[in-house]
Amino acid sequence: MDSNSNTVVVTGFGPFRQHLINSSWEAVKEMSKLGLGENIDLHIMQLPASYQKAKELVCKIWGTPQPLVCHFHFLLFTLMGAKKQLTVHIGLASSSKAIILEQCGKNKGYREMDVCGFCPEDGCCLLDGPEKIESAINMKTLWKNISVEGIDIVFSRDAGRYICDYTYYTSLYYGNRRAAFIHVPPLSKLVTADFLGKALQIIIVEMLKQCGEKNE
Repeated sequence: MDSNSNTVVVTGFGPFRQHLINSSWEAVKEMSKLGLGENIDLHIMQLPASYQKAKELVCKIWGTPQPLVCHFHFLLFTLMGAKKQLTVHIGLASSSKAIILEQCGKNKGYREMDVCGFCPEDGCCLLDGPEKIESAINMKTLWKNISVEGIDIVFSRDAGRYICDYTYYTSLYYGNRRAAFIHVPPLSKLVTADFLGKALQIIIVEMLKQCGEKNE
């Protein structure tokens, strides 16, 4: 790993409900082919649509100590030791036709069961956590400054109180707000994985510019 590079982790989700192919993960895979620039050490990771398992992996990304016994865990160990500039989570908004930039994660209100039939105790992500956490990325500024031909981009302050929101809150909490969340629509003839991958590249590069401006 180049000592002058910054590590960026981008995640997508695996299958859930009727979505056997999740556009978020397909888009992330396409984006990874394009990269995020010379000085960015990009890692991608698929998260399961499970509250507990997604939280476990997010905690490992940000450095929560866990036994490291396999190649995948070795990757996480490598990430924990790296200078992480940002973790960006991508999720599927099944009823949307737009790309949605999510500003904050919420701690409570999780009532829907996940793919494992599990629902968080008291509908809460972290019992002692704040009600909401805002991303260090100013999504409204990003929304105003960016456009992707062929699809609308919208700004949101409600990520939906399901696995996406739960994952986002967890990442914001353990990553000291150095996390972002983007919802993407389902795949279609017009909105292909390749198209979404290119859109994600444009958006995340702009996020990294914001990070650079704050560090100057």
